[in-house]
Amino acid sequence: MQPKLTFGYLYDFRNPEPWKQDWTRLYQSTIDIVAETERLGFGGAWVPEHHLASGGYIPSPLTALTAFAARTRSIKLGSAIALAPLYNPVRFATDCAVLSTIAGGRLEMGLAIGYRRRETAAFGVDFTKRGRLFDEWLEIVTRLWAGETVNYAGQHFTLSGARLVPPAPGGKVPLFLGGFADKAIERVVRYGDGYLGNEDVCLAYVEKLRSLGRDADLAKVRITGLMTVVAEDPQAALDELAPYFLHVNNSYGEWANEDNALGVEPMKPMSLEKFKASGAFNVLTPDQAIAMFKGLQSRMPLDHYMMMKPPGLPEDRFLHY
Repeated sequence: MQPKLTFGYLYDFRNPEPWKQDWTRLYQSTIDIVAETERLGFGGAWVPEHHLASGGYIPSPLTALTAFAARTRSIKLGSAIALAPLYNPVRFATDCAVLSTIAGGRLEMGLAIGYRRRETAAFGVDFTKRGRLFDEWLEIVTRLWAGETVNYAGQHFTLSGARLVPPAPGGKVPLFLGGFADKAIERVVRYGDGYLGNEDVCLAYVEKLRSLGRDADLAKVRITGLMTVVAEDPQAALDELAPYFLHVNNSYGEWANEDNALGVEPMKPMSLEKFKASGAFNVLTPDQAIAMFKGLQSRMPLDHYMMMKPPGLPEDRFLHY
């Protein structure tokens, strides 16, 4: 049986120069938008994480998610993704348990190791060891959420008597892990409640579960369709929205090329004209979107699809779409 497919948006709180506005107004209006999307029936609001971004990409997802929790009642909330190696695992587990309690158990966290060397360097983390650190980190965090008192001696962390009070609601915070390498898929199978990423790797995750004799129908996958928009008039939407989504495309492309550590073909920086003609920006009619989502669900246990509010797009125009 296919899971019910829900939809949500990712909010990166960027404030780039072409559309720069007062920071407080940007943050407050984004929180207002999240509350409105809940009223309209959307199922999720997600916050990513990056550091040292000139446009002010959100560096503190848990803080933003707490504000979302205070303004909403039913919508799922979480990171997509948070950069796990930049956090102390006990501090992270504690903050998530408290946030999930505030949110009534609605918190679902997306995590990965990151791909920008300058971010780990700024936090004093060895970029080359972030994968092994993440393995230890995940063991600690999941054991704490399960209610254990954790004593741990590893290569990266040493703990004595760590435990959570108050506990995580229900004994866990659901984890959706990202990444593109085989090791990332192994982490999802071992520690995650599902995979968060692109279609190709979602399929690889499902195949990995089947190869291990697991019931793939019970798995969950979530796709980040950052370049997907549904519109009654695709050409008008393309013309209006392309400059905003081009900024997303080009900034991610530039970051991925810094260290070439993304593990998948990155977005390619390009001109506005080339971007509009490239097909990278996927503007669909409602009927086309329904066909696409049905096709995805026929190939994988997709339970949530994330689109995004691109930086700079005025609130009223975002809500229009």
